[in-house]
Amino acid sequence: MTRLLSVSAFRTSQHRLSSHIIPYRFMSTSISPTLVQSKGSLNGDRSNLVPFSSRLHGGRALAQDVWSIYNAANLPADCINLGQGYMNFPPPKWVTDAADEALRSLLPNHYSHPKGRIRLRNAIKDFYQKSFNRDLDVETEILVTSGANQGQYSVFTAFLEPGDEVIMFEPFFDQYLPSVTFNGGTPVYVPLHPHTDGAKPNSSDWKIDFDELRRSITPKAKMIIINTPHNPVGKVFTREELENIAVLAEEFNLLVMADEVYDCLVFDGKEHVRFATLPGMWDRTVTVLSAGKAFAATGWRVGWLIGPPSIIAPTLAACTRIVFCSNSPLQEAAAAGLEEAAERGFFENQVKEYQERRDVLLNAFDKLGLKYSLPEGSYFVLLDISRVKFPDDYPFPASVQGRGRDFKACWFIALEIGVSSIPVSEFYCLEHCSIGENFARFAFCKDVETLRKAGERLQGLAKYLV
Repeated sequence: MTRLLSVSAFRTSQHRLSSHIIPYRFMSTSISPTLVQSKGSLNGDRSNLVPFSSRLHGGRALAQDVWSIYNAANLPADCINLGQGYMNFPPPKWVTDAADEALRSLLPNHYSHPKGRIRLRNAIKDFYQKSFNRDLDVETEILVTSGANQGQYSVFTAFLEPGDEVIMFEPFFDQYLPSVTFNGGTPVYVPLHPHTDGAKPNSSDWKIDFDELRRSITPKAKMIIINTPHNPVGKVFTREELENIAVLAEEFNLLVMADEVYDCLVFDGKEHVRFATLPGMWDRTVTVLSAGKAFAATGWRVGWLIGPPSIIAPTLAACTRIVFCSNSPLQEAAAAGLEEAAERGFFENQVKEYQERRDVLLNAFDKLGLKYSLPEGSYFVLLDISRVKFPDDYPFPASVQGRGRDFKACWFIALEIGVSSIPVSEFYCLEHCSIGENFARFAFCKDVETLRKAGERLQGLAKYLV
């Protein structure tokens, strides 16, 4: 486990850290949250007249992150993007038709209630209450948000006091970190340990050390984040693992954020266990869900939270002040998606389609003889890139220099093979980033033709393997 540096500690060690995880390519090193004195002069340096907030120093908010490094603008025009987790196919037609209808209507083009449009809240209630084993209250237990990420941010705003500690498993979804630190929280990192030495590793081989987890919980601990199915590992937490976490949550009175946005993408007959359904956990758990993941509409930014009134009410108060309300017409479309999904067998068919996509990509890795952690959920797979050998004198850009070995490997694969991926060490703290350096994250939320083409290109890696 490890904790984020305080702002003061960050300042004293900024030079050391910046060479590894926080290179300020796009900002002058002279910028600081210290007032720049202009003395009324209009002729001097006026580039930094107003100081920015010190909170930007935490959470890597000023860093050049992987999304800007491995952006399409920096890669060859014909590079196949398997790095970023967005689809290259549209949402279901009946869902986009509902969006069109809403846009042609009057009321859906105006403000919605901050809780969310009642049609969508009713659809959420009807769709999810069976899996939550309870009758959900649309007024007090459901909150529509501007994407899952904004919903999470609102929870942090509602519950964190300065110095409160938030436990997160590594590798972690990168938005957790700034969302926690912006709201005064201190991340505490507990790594999933990869036991992937076998011939056919599985995402379930990424294990929690529960003694380590217990040691990470201090009197300052306020919250724990559980992401299942997990991004980027693809791990579906077992019932036993979740029950063990529940024991600690109850013992130490932790609020639990159950990030279950990939709940509709679980493969090979694995069981997705809703954390909120475990004994005693409803009262301390907020479950995060996403229309973008469910209906291949990540740009719509519609998500929802489900939890007890004691969590939803303060989160609503925060959410109302952050965005007031979410996109009205696309809430109507998401409602239509949930209303018709069961009758159309949509999610059952979608799982089959994603499993086919997954297997197309995995077959390409198998042909190369490269190991990967077989994902049981989500639409990501971690490829073991420890055997990829690139020339010592390869002309890597400054943006990947001083980062983990995986940054160079992913850059090399993108430029020489024409398939982009994401280095996994980005999703770790500095102390633990070496765990991720042997892995690259590939997304298979693409059409089968694109994945087959990527698989063919990846065969070119054979000459670079040792």
